[in-house]
Amino acid sequence: MGFEMRRQGKSEGAKEFMERMKKIQEEAQAALKKTQEEMKKQADRKREEAEEYRVEDLVLLSMKDLKWQMEGRRMEKLTERFVGPYKVKRVISTNAVELELPKMVKSTPW
Repeated sequence: MGFEMRRQGKSEGAKEFMERMKKIQEEAQAALKKTQEEMKKQADRKREEAEEYRVEDLVLLSMKDLKWQMEGRRMEKLTERFVGPYKVKRVISTNAVELELPKMVKSTPW
């Protein structure tokens, strides 16, 4: 959505309006870029490098999203936050691994 004139007009008011709109658009883009950089800087302060897992590593599994999947569930407030340790069967990507889980965890395809 630019403010380029398609043809030269005779009205000075239209040219002034176009120049003013260009200036406002440039200022808005500069403000957005500055805000974006500040937000990235704040987010990066809290971000850490991802762990590098290898096959046969032992890891703890968060129960945050798996509580509904456990057979014989107990009360949620009494359920452990992390269970394990479990062995890493294979590394899928930098943030996904396949674990050797016990039979009590239902295997459902996501």
